[in-house]
Amino acid sequence: MKVKLTNRKWLLGAGAALLLTATPSFALFGIGDIVFDPTSYASLVSQLTTLESQYNMLKNNITHFSVKQQWQTTLHALENVNVANMFGETAGIKVALNSNNPSASVTGWQTATVPVSSNTSTYLAGQQFGSSRMSQLAMIETSDAVSPDCLTAVGQYRSGRTTNLTANNSLTSTQFDNSDSTNAEVQQLNLLNAAEGQKMAEMQSQGSLQVCLAGQMTVANMERRNAATEDMNTAAFVQQQRTINDTSAANEGSTWTTYLP
Repeated sequence: MKVKLTNRKWLLGAGAALLLTATPSFALFGIGDIVFDPTSYASLVSQLTTLESQYNMLKNNITHFSVKQQWQTTLHALENVNVANMFGETAGIKVALNSNNPSASVTGWQTATVPVSSNTSTYLAGQQFGSSRMSQLAMIETSDAVSPDCLTAVGQYRSGRTTNLTANNSLTSTQFDNSDSTNAEVQQLNLLNAAEGQKMAEMQSQGSLQVCLAGQMTVANMERRNAATEDMNTAAFVQQQRTINDTSAANEGSTWTTYLP
């Protein structure tokens, strides 16, 4: 009987030790009550901390600024160009500079520039390609093509800037609005997309002006190149004539009609 009691005590002690070491959970307020698991509790605390961080981030995203006006700038409208037209010499120029009107640009440029006369056309018909006169004609014709295009580009930019002024001001007003209806994250992203679209339109308009400037620079370079080439050709011709023709008074026998100083 004594041996059985001893074995029974040993078995109860071993079972209690096994229960304590097998799981981190333990009962509260007696066997069969709520079981507390420290591992699950730590995981739950971590999840709650993450949710709190996400909540704070979302809250900051939808919180609107109250001092946006410190970044606000003003978009100025371009005033129309007033070109004098005393006798009709600039007819079409004013229209071309203030509106998108290619035909007015061509008419205005032709009216305001010196035309090539019929006598000059007859004279040039006998010239060869590469001659100084043909090069001058090429420069004139290039300028006549580029310059009206530049007038149109300027008019397009001015009229487009005026047309887009309302849309630009509306976007600016919405961007700097302090109410909650325009400060949601999606709304702000839409405003950024709209601003990028307006920026692209402005860049394209200015691109037309840059093309115009490049064309004008081409004509100006052509003029300078022709002038420099003409000077070199003249110097070479004079040197050649001085070598062939004796310019001393003692040997003068005829009038030198081809001399260039």
